[in-house]
Amino acid sequence: MVSLDRLFAFSALALLLIVIPGPSVLFVVGRALAHGRRAALTTVAGNTLGAYVLVAAVALGIGPVVERSVLLFTALKLAGAAYLVYLGIKAWRQRGSLRAAFTRSGPPERGGLRTLGEGFAVGVANPKTMVFFAAVLPQFVDRAQGHVPVQMLLLGLVFNVIALVSDSVWGLVASAARDWFARSPRRLSAVGGVGGLAMIGLGVTVAATGRKD
Repeated sequence: MVSLDRLFAFSALALLLIVIPGPSVLFVVGRALAHGRRAALTTVAGNTLGAYVLVAAVALGIGPVVERSVLLFTALKLAGAAYLVYLGIKAWRQRGSLRAAFTRSGPPERGGLRTLGEGFAVGVANPKTMVFFAAVLPQFVDRAQGHVPVQMLLLGLVFNVIALVSDSVWGLVASAARDWFARSPRRLSAVGGVGGLAMIGLGVTVAATGRKD
C-alpha cells in the first residue's frame, strides 16, 4: 500500500493546491452569498463527489487519456466554464427576488438534490483538479507494492477529505458574511448580484486558463 512518506508528501502538496482559491472554492463562496450556509455545504458535498469521480477515472486509466487529449480536455473545460457562466447569469437576473424571499421566511429555498448536482458538475469539470489527478497523483503510487488502483483511490480520498474541510470553512465564512448583508435591504439586493458576478468571472477564468498546447 501507500507508504507514510508518500502519503505525507502527497497530503502536503494537495493542501497547497486546495487552500489556494480555485473553481471549487469560488463556486462555493458564490453559492453561500446567494443562497446561504445550507446551500454552500450541500454544494461542497456535491463538489467532493464530483472530484472523487475524477479520482476513479484516473484509477481506471481514463485520466491520462483526457490529460493527453487536447480536444477532449478543452471540451470538458469549456463545458464546465459555460455552465458556470449560465448559473452566474441566472443568479444575476434573479438577484431582486432575494429581498422578498428573506421578508417572507428567510433565505430562498433551493432543492437539495439540485444544489448537490450543481456542485457535482463543478467538481467533475474542474480543470485544475482534473490535471492534478491525471498528472500528479500517479507519481505518488508505489507500483512495486501492487494494487495501483487501490493506492490511487486512497490518495484521492485523502485529497477529498482535505478539500471537504477546506471548502466547508470557506462556505461557512461566506455565509456569515451573507448574514451581515441581509441586515440591510440595500445590501441584500446586492447579494445575488455578487454571487452571480463571482460565478461569471469564475467561468471566464476557467475558460481562459489551463493547457496551452
